[in-house]
Amino acid sequence: MPHLRPSPITPTVDFERDGVQHGFLRLPYSRDDSAWGSVMIPICVIRNGSGPSALLTGGNHGDEYEGPLALYDLARTLDPKQVSGTVIIVPAMNYPAFRAGTRTSPIDKGNLNRSFPGRPDGTVTEKIADYFQRELLPRTDIALDFHSGGKTLDFVPFCAAHIRPDKVLEAKGFAAVEAFSAPWSMKMLEIDAVGMFDTAAEEMGKLFITTELGGGGTSRAETVRIARRGVLNVLRHAGIVAGAVEMQPTRWLDMPSGDCFSFAEDDGMIETMIDLGEPVEEGQVLARIHSIGRTGAAPQEIRATMSGLLAARHFPGLVKAGDCTAVVAVLVD
Repeated sequence: MPHLRPSPITPTVDFERDGVQHGFLRLPYSRDDSAWGSVMIPICVIRNGSGPSALLTGGNHGDEYEGPLALYDLARTLDPKQVSGTVIIVPAMNYPAFRAGTRTSPIDKGNLNRSFPGRPDGTVTEKIADYFQRELLPRTDIALDFHSGGKTLDFVPFCAAHIRPDKVLEAKGFAAVEAFSAPWSMKMLEIDAVGMFDTAAEEMGKLFITTELGGGGTSRAETVRIARRGVLNVLRHAGIVAGAVEMQPTRWLDMPSGDCFSFAEDDGMIETMIDLGEPVEEGQVLARIHSIGRTGAAPQEIRATMSGLLAARHFPGLVKAGDCTAVVAVLVD
């Protein structure tokens, strides 16, 4: 492996110091309006002696809000006396995207969750990924990365872990998901796992869980409550924060194959035919795509290729060819 340059990112916090620290990951970024400027990514470290370490992240995509709302709140309120070990909180990983309210960075159009392992001499997004890969993940025993559907998708609220070759880590991941206690829990399949934060953590042997808590480029009171309760539950489950896990009923879902996903083949206006959480039968019409260029054309029908329930749907009223229109998951008894 070629020798890598050191990361250009400088933390203003000391990861080995006890107490609560609020600071930044400062990434130099020279630009038209600031020749010696920096991207200042907020970070909080709460440490109390030896013990396990958790990395809690939101804003991996900048238009997803439940995670940042829960994590900014946790950074402000978590009492270090209740902590045994270390909690590292980065509420807005891709801070340029978060400030812009966009999925990808306005600086380089980088999708942080497809940029790992990153590069210390790459784009701004690649430099952020590199820092997490080389500096933060190695410090971590358990990582929780919050997601929701952003502006283009809407999900039933679930916490998830992946099927893994290491069945011991897989079982620990599913136990952490159950502790999170979202209304739904998912054994998750990715369309393309290359370059993901999830993949980077799992290839390092880390315990990793994630969420999809709604979407539409906003948040709801219910989903923020789920996020706030869930993150504390995970920390309690890991033995990092004192107190009992506040278990809530959860129902398990599985994504067994690529048949879960449906995609648009034409542009148009989408009509959702089934609401989130409703049962789906194989062959049932999930959505219709209406032509908007002329009248009189029959709509394209999007049919389910498997039975289950509707776990996600396309959110905006207009759709483009290639967009994911629906995700069907299987209820696990």
